[in-house]
Amino acid sequence: MGARQLLWRACYEAIATGVREPAWSFMDYGYAPPGPPGLELEPGDEADRLCVQLYEHVVAGDLRGRDVLEVGSGRGGGASYLSRYRHPRSVVGVDLSARAVALSRRHRRGPGLSFVQGDAQSLPFPDASFDVVVNVESSHCYASVPAFLAEVRRVLRPGGELFWADLRPAPRVQRVRAELAASGLRVRAEEDLTEGVVRALELDSERKLGLIRAWVPRPLHPAFRVFGGVEGTANHRGLRSGAQRYLSARLVKEPHPAG
Repeated sequence: MGARQLLWRACYEAIATGVREPAWSFMDYGYAPPGPPGLELEPGDEADRLCVQLYEHVVAGDLRGRDVLEVGSGRGGGASYLSRYRHPRSVVGVDLSARAVALSRRHRRGPGLSFVQGDAQSLPFPDASFDVVVNVESSHCYASVPAFLAEVRRVLRPGGELFWADLRPAPRVQRVRAELAASGLRVRAEEDLTEGVVRALELDSERKLGLIRAWVPRPLHPAFRVFGGVEGTANHRGLRSGAQRYLSARLVKEPHPAG
């Protein structure tokens, strides 16, 4: 494990330890579509609507009856949402942080849902274990995105799909596109979600500030405002100005040729 991953692991272990409030279930920036949202949610999920909408927009394929792996499952909200609303056969969330996995096991529920501690660059699963891999706002933490993509290709079954989304500094957009194209998976669709993510950050800023004040020790407030992309912090300013971009992509592992 490289120095970059060790740093991120320490960061997320500290987050899981410092904020044990189970109601904090998502860590993504969210997505607000340009028109009125059409997604129907149960009352208990409404507070996380913007975060849920990012998953709903990115994971555009049919999950019904499929085995799904989320790499970088964090506090488990996304995996729980997919298991409860999208009717897969199973959902496994894997995360580098052992404490985040423990929190998810305690508090997240859903049909066929489970959580495992593991490294995105060395996934603890046999070849051809999953029909779908989901990776939302996590790959910027990895020492090697190509190594992660090689693992995705290994654990996907023929015909399986990767649904990916993350932010990058604008000068590195071409690099991540090249990494996706060289993965051995076919890029079927790509989208720039920056405008919708900025809208979500601005719509959700006051709510996040309230949660930070309620749940986070005061000395950590500045760091958590940055981490949450609160309006006016570095990533919000970068996305709003175009210095950073937020991308999504759908990739497919082509079936083996006949004969």
